[in-house]
Amino acid sequence: MPATRIRSWKSVALTTAAVLVGLTAPAVTATPAAATTTAYDSTYYKNAIGKTGTSLKSSLHTIISPQTKLSYSALWEALKVTDQDPNNSNNVKLLYSGISRSKSLNGGDVGDWNREHVWAQSHGDFGTSAGPGTDLHHIRPEDVQVNSIRGNKDFDWGGSSFTNSGGSLTDSNSFEPRSAVKGDVARMILYMAVRYEGDDAFADLEPNDAVTNGSSPYHGRLSVLKQWNDQDPPDAFEERRNQVIYDTYQRNRNPFIDHPEWVEAIW
Repeated sequence: MPATRIRSWKSVALTTAAVLVGLTAPAVTATPAAATTTAYDSTYYKNAIGKTGTSLKSSLHTIISPQTKLSYSALWEALKVTDQDPNNSNNVKLLYSGISRSKSLNGGDVGDWNREHVWAQSHGDFGTSAGPGTDLHHIRPEDVQVNSIRGNKDFDWGGSSFTNSGGSLTDSNSFEPRSAVKGDVARMILYMAVRYEGDDAFADLEPNDAVTNGSSPYHGRLSVLKQWNDQDPPDAFEERRNQVIYDTYQRNRNPFIDHPEWVEAIW
């Protein structure tokens, strides 16, 4: 069962005009999440509780690094479970577009959904290797064409709409996910930065405040991701997903879903 938690969140103030136009960053008043309590604090997270900064990041890396690694092909069936539409068990819910699409329409053609790497593969050049290239904590189903539009762009505010956007926006060098999953995206990116620290034959993945990272092992924009983590706290879908990955597939957790306040404690 999902971890029991106690959470206190402050409201987020957005400048309505900026949100509607999507050209400038909304004025966000985001208060960092209050401390949460989960059923895993005395067991899974026991060596991280009470720590901050680099000490917390190091402890979490040690905790979440042991995991069962999936093959790239195995992701097809796993995503049908982790991202099942709670309102239609025959479908998956697509990340950026919010579309509910038949589980059977997985593939590479127009109208299909495929495997989106939220931490872009080229940001560290890990491709589809077992490890970062197949880590379910940042791989989500998405429409083939929407996936292509996102490409390997960093995340930031602003841009224009596009077909099947679901409210997501894009411009020449960045991508803004729809409001309902902004926090999801932030917590996935920051999970990757803690899990992959360069000690297991893969690049040391780190967040930064740029949107020009290209093939460097960095992903931005950190200041915006922190806003999104506060603005869009974990919901039931995200919490269930974390639990299913832990119970059924990888046996590790995304700590920022369980403890979103740890984002501010580290960065």
